[in-house]
Amino acid sequence: MALIELKEVSKLYGFGDATVLALDEVVLSIEKGEFVAVMGPSGSGKTTLMNVIGLLDRPTHGSYLLDGRNVARRRPNQQARVRRDRIGFVFQSYNLLARLSVLENVALPLAYKGMTPVRRQKRASDILELVGLRDREYFMPRQLSGGQAQRVAIARALINKPSIIIADEPTGNLDSTDSKVVMELLADIHRQGNTILLVTHNPELTRYANRVIYMHDGMIVGDEQTAIGNMAKGARRTHYQKRKVTDDDIAEGVSALMRDVPGKELSAKARKPRPRAKHKKRSAKRLASHRLKAGSRQRREKTRK
Repeated sequence: MALIELKEVSKLYGFGDATVLALDEVVLSIEKGEFVAVMGPSGSGKTTLMNVIGLLDRPTHGSYLLDGRNVARRRPNQQARVRRDRIGFVFQSYNLLARLSVLENVALPLAYKGMTPVRRQKRASDILELVGLRDREYFMPRQLSGGQAQRVAIARALINKPSIIIADEPTGNLDSTDSKVVMELLADIHRQGNTILLVTHNPELTRYANRVIYMHDGMIVGDEQTAIGNMAKGARRTHYQKRKVTDDDIAEGVSALMRDVPGKELSAKARKPRPRAKHKKRSAKRLASHRLKAGSRQRREKTRK
């Protein structure tokens, strides 16, 4: 039995002529322990699909089975419990509470389970040790780097020991070094048996997945099995098509660079250099003037004598 199963799931937003079809009869089955990367252009329905799977949104049509149970039609309080206990979320913007310390942010989900403060903090401290941030327990979110903040967000997602981790562009705001740290951490979580759903625009990140789903206009248009460590063929084909660069492209790029590079603005004098001929003539006049002054000085000295 599949862990996640969507049967002809559609999601509509708006009314009348303003209706937007975000998901169009999506059929999807995900087994326990898979690392699934979801790719597609902006507006293709990736985030909406994750919101439906994460019980943050209800499908307009179709059914969503989690471990064989239809959870899409449950009451909001029942969905909240499933979401709290079974699913962990990692967002692109971290979503840390600015007025709480790192330890308090990570421990916050446990407060909704009625756990005592001492047990919450002990559990949160152990999770921070797992992501390598125990020495930042009492830091505030503003004191963290982007990579550290994302690792705190991952620790918070793991605090309830969920079986499913949904990561929506978790490296979108990070540089390449921090991105690698975050992805290696997700890979470790996957090796422990968790199911990972990763939304990304970066084809390089498909190396961490064993399955890649491609979306377009609310539909799944491709489903590729791939070996961990290899970039998915579909991602490589879509994002690495080379276009021949023409002379006009080069000239346009150089022109834009000259306009936009800061600190390179030329002064009016530098933009209009003096012609070399005038410069030479002016130098000759200056030399003749010096000679006349020197001759006059010598004649005055002879007259005094």
